[in-house]
Amino acid sequence: MTTTFILAGGCFWCLDAAYRALDGVTDVVSGYIGGDVANPSYEAVCTGRTGHAEAVAVTFDPETIPADVILDAFFTMHDPRQLNRQGADVGTQYRSAMFPLDAEQEQLFSAARERAEDIWGGGVVTTTEPASEFFPAEEYHQDFFAKNPGQGYCLAVAVPKVNKVRARFAEYVRA
Repeated sequence: MTTTFILAGGCFWCLDAAYRALDGVTDVVSGYIGGDVANPSYEAVCTGRTGHAEAVAVTFDPETIPADVILDAFFTMHDPRQLNRQGADVGTQYRSAMFPLDAEQEQLFSAARERAEDIWGGGVVTTTEPASEFFPAEEYHQDFFAKNPGQGYCLAVAVPKVNKVRARFAEYVRA
């Protein structure tokens, strides 16, 4: 049985690439959540006016990779102390947020946020928001890093995040 978490932590290309490196992750879908516009486009979300966050729906097998590892990796691959931004990506669409699908996930997310407070020395601004409808992003955003390994943003921003997750969670990295 698999589990799906919906998480937002900056550009979804980075989260997608880092999660795909982990054994037990069976699917990653980049998309949009938390806004008030049906079927938003990437261009609309980038304006910051739809209320959506760029997010990933990461599906994993908890028998292979524990839920806590998925969540701790989330807090490793982005800086949860940056409000409505990640580096040069600025706007509410790049916010750090978790979207629980049930009460159990809400408890897991709360515990992970507390661990992140300890790891980052406080100041975590990650929100837990009600899970509204998740809209998959356009096809060209899916598995973007693998399709565009030489793209400048991927090299400058995604690669260091993927490497950080690979180093911290080496025992869960795909062979």
